[in-house]
Amino acid sequence: MSFLALIGHFANFIAPAIGVAVLLWGLPRILPKARVGRWGARRELLALCALGAVVLLAGLVLFGRDGKMLSYTVLVLAQGSLGWWLRRR
Repeated sequence: MSFLALIGHFANFIAPAIGVAVLLWGLPRILPKARVGRWGARRELLALCALGAVVLLAGLVLFGRDGKMLSYTVLVLAQGSLGWWLRRR
């Protein structure tokens, strides 16, 4: 496997975590009455992405393959819970 193929596989593996993180991070910012997060914007996005990557990696280790729906369900629940925790007062 070439280095570019490895980068492509890694990008495709991590893309769902980044996509959900960007949605959870960006959508509250366009709402007029959304609460301000506990942390700064960059730190919040980084935390959401990191949690998503850890959840996907745990799913890969636990199931032995990528792309299981249970992994994606846990990804959405974990990132959603973190996003909720960051936005509450």
